[in-house]
Amino acid sequence: MELQREKEFVSQYHYDARNFEWEKENGAPETKVDVNFQLLNQDEENTLTSINVVLNYMIVFDSFVISGVIAQINHVQNRIVNEPSEFSQEEVALLAQPCLKMLNRLTYEVTEIALDLPGINLEF
Repeated sequence: MELQREKEFVSQYHYDARNFEWEKENGAPETKVDVNFQLLNQDEENTLTSINVVLNYMIVFDSFVISGVIAQINHVQNRIVNEPSEFSQEEVALLAQPCLKMLNRLTYEVTEIALDLPGINLEF
């Protein structure tokens, strides 16, 4: 798959200390990482499909939670995509990779500063 990528866009990034008293009454948060695709444009004349890759995440640690949204527009060259289900698992991973790398980088830097310890690397 031939891609032309735009810059990643960090729409939201939250680092929140866990509030265990609140969690007793309202339930503990759960880790969830979703990659969604939004079809932006299909240019049949130039055989180009533009897709917004949107990474929504909440990752729960012992003492804190990170959550937010990171997105990136990708232009798929020489291919018209009608539905995200047309992508193979390998293609989904390739499309999501820059957003996941950005999430890992942000998490490493923020946890290094917030915890005054070596940063945390996420494993995807």
